[in-house]
Amino acid sequence: MTAPEDTRPQPAGTASERDTVLGFLNFQRATLAWKCAGLSAEQLARRASPPSTLSLLGLLRHLAEVERSWFRHLAGEHVGQPGDRVPYLYATAEEPDLDLDGAVADPEMVSRAYADWQAEIAHADAIIAAASFDDTLTHRTGELLSLRWILLHMIEEYARHNGHADLLREALDGARGE
Repeated sequence: MTAPEDTRPQPAGTASERDTVLGFLNFQRATLAWKCAGLSAEQLARRASPPSTLSLLGLLRHLAEVERSWFRHLAGEHVGQPGDRVPYLYATAEEPDLDLDGAVADPEMVSRAYADWQAEIAHADAIIAAASFDDTLTHRTGELLSLRWILLHMIEEYARHNGHADLLREALDGARGE
């Protein structure tokens, strides 16, 4: 089977550093959406390689959390720690991997996951637009990290999980794509 139509935005071959980095991040985000396109709630929640709890729905939920935690932290909206203004979307102190482990075949959960992911991307994009690549945050390890570093890390995070998504999608319906 072939993958759904590929409508991902291609990064420009010649652009500024900022436009190139954001182009690749948006390409990776679109790749995850492409890998999830046209699937039912049951398919999105299916774990293709038990005992792993990894599923496409879990990846959507996980990447919503990742977008939320990195970019909101950069904006001073610390996420998920005791006393923080912004809670995690899915994880709890008792179940830190609930983004993946709690992904079940429920159409409402799928709708919420897509909505949360899109909302966090929109919020992240607003933070990125107002920031310089040289703006920094202090990571919980004490390390100072720039927006440039965070963006490159996000590309890596998506690329790694999109590799998982390739395998999950192929196991579901045989669809293959770049």
